[in-house]
Amino acid sequence: MTIANPAVQTRTVSATLRDYISLLKLRIVALLDVTAVGVMLPAAHGHPRPAAVLAVLIGLTCAAGGANAINMWFDRDIDAEMTRTRRRPLPAGRIPPWHALVLGIGLSAVAFAVLWVGANLLAAALDLTGALIYVFVYTIWLKRSTPQNIVIGGAAGAMPPLVGWAAATGRLDLTALAFFGVVLFWTPPHFWALAAVLAFATTPYYAYALLASRPGSITALTDQQFGAGIMWVPGSITFSIVFLACLYLWFRQEDARGRAFGPPHAEAAK
Repeated sequence: MTIANPAVQTRTVSATLRDYISLLKLRIVALLDVTAVGVMLPAAHGHPRPAAVLAVLIGLTCAAGGANAINMWFDRDIDAEMTRTRRRPLPAGRIPPWHALVLGIGLSAVAFAVLWVGANLLAAALDLTGALIYVFVYTIWLKRSTPQNIVIGGAAGAMPPLVGWAAATGRLDLTALAFFGVVLFWTPPHFWALAAVLAFATTPYYAYALLASRPGSITALTDQQFGAGIMWVPGSITFSIVFLACLYLWFRQEDARGRAFGPPHAEAAK
């Protein structure tokens, strides 16, 4: 009679759980959470409701994680072709593809419900909109059709500030849109720079072979990324000025009301 080794069983369950969690890309999701909660502080004059903050953290994590899981489900074919991604759970066959799809849809539903109950309907709708943009606009449409996918698809990653602002105030204004624009303009040059670094760091032999067989190829590729990045510089500078102006006017307006640095209902409490 053979007795299963408990240590092996525990390790197997743990490894399977890690595979499911890896579908959510939580390290990236954490950055989205920071941009959402960060804008809640000025939006609520430094005193956001704890319930709203918790709802944003849970709802945004579930929505973004769910969208990432659906992205993994849809991209499992191309992930299997790349060295960097072929060891992921779906292309490696460690998780059935439909599990990732069901997980993603389920988490998106949970996110909408949590934000609706814990914050408001506007925050829940914006959160769902971001997930839908990531899945349908970026993953399904743009990613396989144009190298400019991150320019338009980056709108999904810029939604969290809107979610946080709406959760804190129940509305959107120019300041919230300015926060959205900061993330939107930051995303493309950031990703292009990472892509260039990873291209040379992960495939040096391919890069050298390409350069040897077709002189100027690597230079041309780098020039394209550099040129695209340069095109974003004037827009980024202009938008940064507009953003700072909006933030300055907002603080002046709120300070004139005597509540920029105090509780939002301080006057009502007197």
